[in-house]
Amino acid sequence: MYLYKPTGVCSNQIEFSVENNVIQKVQFHGGCPGNLQGISRLVEGMHIDEAIKRLHGITCGGKSTSCPDQFSKALISLKKEIA
Repeated sequence: MYLYKPTGVCSNQIEFSVENNVIQKVQFHGGCPGNLQGISRLVEGMHIDEAIKRLHGITCGGKSTSCPDQFSKALISLKKEIA
């Protein structure tokens, strides 16, 4: 299980697991529960590159980032770490 501390968003932690570059489990702590549960379910089973492609750059309201964007940044960090 990996832990990521997002910045600039309402959620305060993202827990996730990845096996063979496929997202297995995602849990956001804090933030909008329904939306984040939906995002988690949608990306589970998805290749990390596809999730990054779909989520990177999404903004929330007037913020320059969002919880999905922060998750893409977590995945990008993980890719660098395991490369």
